[in-house]
Amino acid sequence: MNHTQNTQRVQMATADPSALGLFGLAMVTLVASSAKLGWTDGVSFILPWAIFLGGIAQLMASFGDAKHNNTFGMTAFGAFGLFWLGVGTSWLISFGVFGEKAAAAVDPEQLGIAYIGYLIFSIFMTVGAMETHKVLFIIFVLIDFLFIGLSLSTLGIAPEAMHKLAAISELFISLFSFYGSAASVLNTHFGKETLPVGKPFGVFK
Repeated sequence: MNHTQNTQRVQMATADPSALGLFGLAMVTLVASSAKLGWTDGVSFILPWAIFLGGIAQLMASFGDAKHNNTFGMTAFGAFGLFWLGVGTSWLISFGVFGEKAAAAVDPEQLGIAYIGYLIFSIFMTVGAMETHKVLFIIFVLIDFLFIGLSLSTLGIAPEAMHKLAAISELFISLFSFYGSAASVLNTHFGKETLPVGKPFGVFK
C-alpha cells in the first residue's frame, strides 16, 4: 500500500516591526543627545527612555523580525535594545542603586571597552545595511561615528572633540530614525512610497 505524505507550511502574517524599533531608537537618542549637547542636565530622566524605548521597544521589534525570519533586523534591534538596557543599568550602578560598594568600584573605561565592542558590531552591520535601504544605511554610519566618539571620549582620548562627535552623531541618528519610522508606517499604511527611503546599493546582491 502506498502512502502519500503531504507537508503543509502555515505562515502567519505579522506586521513589520521596523517602525516601532526605529521610533524607540529615535526617542532614546533624541533625549540622550540633548544631555550630550548641553541642552539638558543629568541622565536621571534619560533612564525611562533608555529602558522602555531604547531597550524594550527595540527588543519587541527584534522578536517581531524573528517571526519574519529577518536575521539582520532581529540582530540589529536585539543588540541595540540590550545595549540601552546595559547603559541604563550602568547608570543605576553609578547612582548606588545596587549598593555603595558597587558604585565605588565603577571604572568608566570598562564602558569604553564595551563601546569598542559595539563599534565592531555596528561596522559589520553597516555592511549588511547596504542591502536594506539608504536611510537605514545612513543610520548605521552615524551609529559608527557615535561609537567612535563614545569609545574615545570614555577612554580619555581627545575627550571634548569625541564627546561632541558622539553628541552630533546621536542627534542625527534620532532625526533619521524618526524619518525611517515614519516611512515604515506611512508607506505600508497607504500602500505606496509616500516617504522614499532609497533602494539598496546592490553591491553584494
